[in-house]
Amino acid sequence: MDRFDHIPETALAWHREGRGAALATVVETWGSAPRRVGAQLAVSGEGAIEGSVSGGCVEGAVVAEALEAIEEGQARLLEFGVSDADAFAVGLACGGTIRVLVEPVGRVLPEAMLTELVDHRAARRPVAYVVDLEGGTRRLTTEGFAERFRMDRSGVEDARTFVAIHNPPLRLVVVGAVHIAQALVPMARIAGYDPVLVDPREAFASEARFPGERLLHDWPDDAVDAIGLDQRTALVLLTHDPKLDDPALARALRSDVFYIGALGSTRTHAKRVARLAEAGFSQDEIARIHAPVGLDIGAAGPAEIAVAILAEMTRVLRQGA
Repeated sequence: MDRFDHIPETALAWHREGRGAALATVVETWGSAPRRVGAQLAVSGEGAIEGSVSGGCVEGAVVAEALEAIEEGQARLLEFGVSDADAFAVGLACGGTIRVLVEPVGRVLPEAMLTELVDHRAARRPVAYVVDLEGGTRRLTTEGFAERFRMDRSGVEDARTFVAIHNPPLRLVVVGAVHIAQALVPMARIAGYDPVLVDPREAFASEARFPGERLLHDWPDDAVDAIGLDQRTALVLLTHDPKLDDPALARALRSDVFYIGALGSTRTHAKRVARLAEAGFSQDEIARIHAPVGLDIGAAGPAEIAVAILAEMTRVLRQGA
């Protein structure tokens, strides 16, 4: 499942079709605003829309402004107050204020720049779109803004520079279709991950046990090679079997996955460390493994262990190892 919203892609397609297009992006919020900073709405010159900047509170006004901006070929920075009544209608307890940047594609947001942004997203390369709200300059960069990338947080810096973070969707690769995986996979999906389950044992990794999930029956090292491992991917090893866990683990230790977790007791992990050291991995590389996997919350049973694993993944993702 692809969790990209496809809004930049939609705006680019409309522009290329000659329909005209604008991207509206939430650049700042105060109070209980309906959408987070970075949320986007694509508007075509015909009034078609894709996405949302307010959950429905001010979309009509933004569309009207976007149509005028497309006609004039100029960007607009809008500010809206969301009333308590409107906020309650979209599930919030109280209102807030949002600022929305409207950029016509082509004359303000260059087609080449939007194309480059779309290419980065398709290749799962994290990229930041940076706009000087006063001077109007725009650029794409894969450098800097480390904290914003890690926190997946767009926002305004130094009162005039808006940074829109475009991170690839989060992925979770689980090796071992065991009972813990049956709890972890749906929990991870709720938390925003695209899970992939790897287990060559088809009796374990079956549609009956994991309905609707992506199942790979390949050997784990072949499977992770096919999936690809990057900094928006977490790997969790649950088989207890070195023949299955170790090949995937070796691939992960030489990648930039943000989280590696391995099931097993302290004694089991000590044996794992010895095997990896003998295979030539350094102590720093081996130290990336979280084992025993999950936060120590006194978990009992597969569901609670899954909660502990997801909690530890979240902590590492948001706070670092």
